[in-house]
Amino acid sequence: MKKTSLLFVLVVILMNIACSQAQVSGWLAAFNTIRTGKSTSIHADVQWRSGDNVAYTQTLLLRTGLNYHLNKRSTITAGYAFIHNYRSISDVDGYLPEHRIWEQYLYAHKVDRISISHRFRLEQRFLPAGVVDNDQISMDGSLFANRFRYFTRAVLPLQKGDSFDKGLFAALQNEVLLNIGNKQHVNGKTFDQNRFYIAAGYRLNKKFDLEAGYLNQFVEGRTTGSRNHVAQIASYLRL
Repeated sequence: MKKTSLLFVLVVILMNIACSQAQVSGWLAAFNTIRTGKSTSIHADVQWRSGDNVAYTQTLLLRTGLNYHLNKRSTITAGYAFIHNYRSISDVDGYLPEHRIWEQYLYAHKVDRISISHRFRLEQRFLPAGVVDNDQISMDGSLFANRFRYFTRAVLPLQKGDSFDKGLFAALQNEVLLNIGNKQHVNGKTFDQNRFYIAAGYRLNKKFDLEAGYLNQFVEGRTTGSRNHVAQIASYLRL
């Protein structure tokens, strides 16, 4: 019975991969945390994402927020994000903005020498309603939708020692994104996308990490899904 169930799950996964469209792209990201007080800090990240085959800019994301550190393990954040997205409507290409308000809770802990973080994020999304006018894409109002995201990340130092201030590390992470309100304005479904990521990096000091890795993104559409194979380079600054 167990073998039959496992085979069924494997067949479903393979069918899902076969039916999904595949793309190849590149992402660049800079994540920054700047301390402003004993219990407060500023979050700021910038992300650039290419389209298929790194042929054009798909997304430019600018996000900021105010962190409140409850203790060494727990942090709550509220902030705003601006997303500049590439769109194609009736064979007309262009860019439209999305605005987001977001809140999150971050919990960090260790298992032996592995640093693990769990992030729970809510997003209130103001999505552009795009139309074609005079052979150009323009915005005709906005649509509202809610989304929930769960992210977990593990960082393993690749050298011995109780503390990790400098050296190589491996990183493994996954994020699930779920639509929880006004689904008709997105793909009409609860499941939005999943992002699995594996990377290798180098910690220059306590304040700065640099890493490169592979990200596998699956996005659920209204009728079919799409898979994105991503080469990503990311930096992490802690001031």
